[in-house]
Amino acid sequence: MADVVFQTEGGSGGIVIDDDWPGYSLELFSYPTHYAGDLQCVVVPHGVIMDRTERLARNIMDDLGDHDIVVLCVLKGGYQFCADLVDKIKALSCNSDRTIPMRVHFIRLKSYLNDQSTEDLHILGAEDLSFLAGKNVLIVEGIIGTGKTLTALLKHVKAFQPKMIKVAGLLVKRVPRRTASLPDYVGFEIPDRFVVGYALDYNEYFRDLNHICVISDSGKMKYKI
Repeated sequence: MADVVFQTEGGSGGIVIDDDWPGYSLELFSYPTHYAGDLQCVVVPHGVIMDRTERLARNIMDDLGDHDIVVLCVLKGGYQFCADLVDKIKALSCNSDRTIPMRVHFIRLKSYLNDQSTEDLHILGAEDLSFLAGKNVLIVEGIIGTGKTLTALLKHVKAFQPKMIKVAGLLVKRVPRRTASLPDYVGFEIPDRFVVGYALDYNEYFRDLNHICVISDSGKMKYKI
């Protein structure tokens, strides 16, 4: 098995997983047997996700400690990352002289059909965000590709005149036509491959998978709509 190629970039670049990284063999991990044959490899194991999330929580605490913030969780793919990130921030707040009072609000974005992003973006639960006026906002997103969705969301949120906006993204795909800058807090930068697990789905399947994995071609066909 080839050595894992993880690189750490300075600043907000996160952990970079190279394009030629083949992933971990599925045989090394436990995963739901109903997905046998539907996955190609494990890209980021659950334990690594949790360790990286704790580091991001510490970074957020360093930057935003003693600020009241509103966490804007982007559903559905971001719910697990958001829940774990908030839990780790709470744990740090309980064991530190600094603290971050948090409120959490949920919105839903939908722009994918099968494995393709569409131009038809739906923002649900964000019709009236007037309570964000003058507030410090942390947007938490599971995965960012071209950035079109994030750009549209940022424009929508800015219209309600928050005091500050920060973005935490667990995954950022390396795509040739990214339209948005990197989030302020990045977990992993990954190749442009369709990944599932840790609440990221393919037509509502694979949210119950702990690891982040590449879906196989047979898996795409099996759950295609």
